[in-house]
Amino acid sequence: MFSIFIDCPPDRTDLLIADLWEAGVAGIVESPNGLRAFFEDDADRAHLLSTFGGQIEQAEERDWVAESHDALQPMLVGHRFFLVPEWRDDPTPDDRIRITVNSGLAFGTGVHESTRLCLQALEELVQPGMTVVDVGTGSGILAEASIKLGAGRVIACDIDPLSIEVAGRNFKAAGLEIELFEGSVQQIDPDIADIAIGNLSPEWLALLAPEWPRITKPGGTILLSGLESQDVARVRQRLEAAGLTIHEIREENQWRAIIALP
Repeated sequence: MFSIFIDCPPDRTDLLIADLWEAGVAGIVESPNGLRAFFEDDADRAHLLSTFGGQIEQAEERDWVAESHDALQPMLVGHRFFLVPEWRDDPTPDDRIRITVNSGLAFGTGVHESTRLCLQALEELVQPGMTVVDVGTGSGILAEASIKLGAGRVIACDIDPLSIEVAGRNFKAAGLEIELFEGSVQQIDPDIADIAIGNLSPEWLALLAPEWPRITKPGGTILLSGLESQDVARVRQRLEAAGLTIHEIREENQWRAIIALP
């Protein structure tokens, strides 16, 4: 068995993990600076390096699949959610909403602080019958959470085809009717969202600043995350220049979520 250490920014971790599982990884260990992926000796090393980069090291013989599974435990998030890997059958605690996380994403979408900040905010924001738009849906966890909280209509999009494939598979497995398409926020009708969500990189949050008020109804709410403390001032400036009012900034460790009003 051998391993490859791959540098990866936090906002790309989930998609990289999905790509690694598609490539036949035996196990994944996350660290603050990236991912260490373990492969059996018969894996195509040249192809893996050309696809993912990184540096190959020989690994000691261990059951990395079992260790990866052991490291990913069910998690209570906020007051309502129970996130559980698909290989676990733990009973859902009373008054909790169960979200099963696909093993191909190694549970990363719930572990990350930016996702937890969004889930906790959605508990307070989503009201029955609302329309929620999730831009850059990734694995679809925020779209799934929204509809399970009672949203009447949920629209999810992403420009990455792998994200659409993963999210679609997750929605189907959960038996959910969520409108999903491969494309950008520019394809979404104006004044459609009671809540617009963007859990994206700071660059995308700023670049799309004019789109957030365009797609959000008067009186609606915009929930943005995926930025660290040092990114807040720059993103806030762009949002305010687009006409948004910053209502609240929430934090967990170095990560931040912005709640804005159109």
